[in-house]
Amino acid sequence: MTTFLTRRAALLAAATCAATIGLTAIAEAQTSIKIGYAISRTGPNTGGAAVTTIPNYELWVKEVNAAGGIKLGDKRVPIEVVQYDDRSNAEEAVRALERLINQDKVDFILPPWGTGLNLAVGPTLNREGYPHLAATAVTDRAPELAKRWPNSFWLLGTSADAAKSLVELLSKLRDEKKIGDTVAMVSIADGFGIDLSGAARPALTNAKFKLAYDKTYPIGTQDLAPIVNEIKALNPDVFIAFSYPPDTLALTEQSRIAGLNPKVFYTGVGTAFPLYKQKFGKNTEGVMGIGGWSGDSPAIKDYLARHKASAANGAEPDRWASAVTYASLQMLQQAIERVGKVDRAAVIKDLQTGTFDTVIGKVKLENNMPTRYWWVGQWQDGEFYGVAPAGNEGARKAIVPKPAWVAP
Repeated sequence: MTTFLTRRAALLAAATCAATIGLTAIAEAQTSIKIGYAISRTGPNTGGAAVTTIPNYELWVKEVNAAGGIKLGDKRVPIEVVQYDDRSNAEEAVRALERLINQDKVDFILPPWGTGLNLAVGPTLNREGYPHLAATAVTDRAPELAKRWPNSFWLLGTSADAAKSLVELLSKLRDEKKIGDTVAMVSIADGFGIDLSGAARPALTNAKFKLAYDKTYPIGTQDLAPIVNEIKALNPDVFIAFSYPPDTLALTEQSRIAGLNPKVFYTGVGTAFPLYKQKFGKNTEGVMGIGGWSGDSPAIKDYLARHKASAANGAEPDRWASAVTYASLQMLQQAIERVGKVDRAAVIKDLQTGTFDTVIGKVKLENNMPTRYWWVGQWQDGEFYGVAPAGNEGARKAIVPKPAWVAP
């Protein structure tokens, strides 16, 4: 009996030693981590990808490689990048990912820009077992998708939460007699606009707001003047646009020209972009939009400085999904390093359960989603501060009514 136990213990010890040696050998054999992505370098999504996604992917790779790479076991290995243009097209995005997986054999894949494309590539990333850190997608399907695709992480939250936070702010302003109850709403006929407007309609109705105007417009619409002129004639207290960057800029410019200046002027993706501040200057004051950040946070200030130092022409990040995108990359790196090897299933598990130190603070996901978001930001004194939810650390008080437009 003693001989048997001794032999069994020896075999177990040998097996444990072999496993340890095997893991070490795997880590030593890995000379780089190949990371791929397909991103919109052409087409209507170019503006969003160029501001929010591409600079953060490039900054992260640059900083990680400058520090010696990602730590696997006792050594660091550099990141090797393979990338394609998805042409702002869902079918092209899926084809590009399949190419990254089957031909380029990448270890990890970073997501595309925008709600629509993240929804399009979700099935492929799930089927192939790649972590999907969707940092630029807002959809009410997020909780359902996180269950259906447990490899997916929806870091910007749901349309319902975004609409709820906006309507709660509007209700508070109405209670304070700062606004009335008439609302004009427009939305882009894409995943983002469809989801957000779909969530906002019942939220506004339940809060007893009067939706005096509610129209959608196709992606790529060039002339938004008719919409702005129709809304101006209604003289609403609140203007809401669930828009993408090109139309966010066009709606703001046309509103300035037409003199549409409601007490609350809220636009969608692009409001938090540095280009918005550059284009409209003093006319940004009081403009609200989706997103925001804790502009006084030391971590955010440091991230802003590093981004400007790295990006072409000292470009700044946007004040919403840029920091979330960079935080998602920090989470991926920390998960890989804790696992200690390229094991996508183990990395997904760590993302589901771990706690991460990021530029937006400590992040611990619940059901593959964060627990804190910025839903409404406002330009105040040249910075786009988060104003809602009001309970978030660093939240500013909203300036209402919005100041009048001034001559450029």
